[in-house]
Amino acid sequence: MLRNGLEPWHLIVVAIVVIVLFGSKKLPEAARGLGKSMRILKSEAKAMKTDDVPAGGAPTTSTVPAPEAITPSDVVTANEATTPQPTAATSTVK
Repeated sequence: MLRNGLEPWHLIVVAIVVIVLFGSKKLPEAARGLGKSMRILKSEAKAMKTDDVPAGGAPTTSTVPAPEAITPSDVVTANEATTPQPTAATSTVK
């Protein structure tokens, strides 16, 4: 039954279904969008390859800034985080 896999008439049926679903007016626009997406994907993949290995041949090192140091005053304890702090907006008038 699936001995030959994909035959030419299978492609014709798929093409007819696509034309019926999307309509002949939207197919050129969809193909144009797909082509543009493929060009962008290829250029980004090429740029990633050239970014990894510069002309000298040695891989580059990224310049990621060092994280800021955390001081003990920056740390919030569990009790401080769950206890609501009174503010002027939440005070009740009697």
